[in-house]
Amino acid sequence: MSSRARYRSIGVVGAGAYGTALALAAARAGHDVRLWARDGETIEAIKRTRQAPRLPGIDLPESIHATDLLAALADCDALIVAVPTQALRSACEHLAEALPPRVPVISAAKGIEQASGRFATEIIEQAWPGATAAILSGPSFAADIGRGLPTAVTLAAGDSDLAQALAEALSSPAFRIYHSADIRGVEIGGAAKNVLAIAAGITIGLGYGESARAALVARGFAELRRFGEAYGADPETLMGLSGLGDVLLSCASPQSRNFSYGLALGQGKSPVEAAGGRLAEGAFTAPALVEMARAKQVETPIAAAVAAIIAGDVGVRDAVAALLARPIRAE
Repeated sequence: MSSRARYRSIGVVGAGAYGTALALAAARAGHDVRLWARDGETIEAIKRTRQAPRLPGIDLPESIHATDLLAALADCDALIVAVPTQALRSACEHLAEALPPRVPVISAAKGIEQASGRFATEIIEQAWPGATAAILSGPSFAADIGRGLPTAVTLAAGDSDLAQALAEALSSPAFRIYHSADIRGVEIGGAAKNVLAIAAGITIGLGYGESARAALVARGFAELRRFGEAYGADPETLMGLSGLGDVLLSCASPQSRNFSYGLALGQGKSPVEAAGGRLAEGAFTAPALVEMARAKQVETPIAAAVAAIIAGDVGVRDAVAALLARPIRAE
């Protein structure tokens, strides 16, 4: 049996922009898709207009079935959970109450749980005992996926055969998925890049220019690699789509919520004002990443500066000045 036939029905938990985009990608790969949202108004809007409120202007095919009933996911062959990292535990606890842990559960979250310092697959395994967790990450904006523009990401699972089967099942000509067994490397790349995107946005918001942004991204990526290697990531993974690729995308475009958040901070807005009611995963990840780095005695000055700015412990210009004053040393 082919991978596509093995995973005929795909459930997507979360009808935000990214969840809807992944539902579209799965439908284009030939699957029957159940798109779940807690908000009944969102479901009704999708059914009435065949468009998702968070991803307007893109028609949803009839193979995507919107529902607010978790029981509707019971016969799905795989689940994609597309909710923010800080909401992932609660989502999986509700899924565990409604569904048996018989199918792969793929997280699309890019972050670290602030309260526990746990990565996405660890959260899934804790909140849903018996579930087989996987992670999907890489350079991908919801709007690009939704429009069917060429995109490449990485899917990792502890079982390399499972990772390959899921990647093959969900891939299409415009949405290429590479597979990996390095779960931690993929998770670290996706989480840390959000913190770097905030820092890059701050740099541009301060008016420091493109040269400064390039230098910051390069130094920030060195931090990411040190942190990743301390936590068992394969260096080659960090140089791939879910590491360097995601850093390049998120640190260069206002389409990135984290970059836009940092841009607003650099322009003088408070952390609350900068958020503008939207979620920036990196704001939660930064303090967790810094604490985890300290536990392994890994230096992450850029991440520490971002965490201090968000906490209100230091002003943006003072934090950047302190970074610039750090002594230069050989790597």
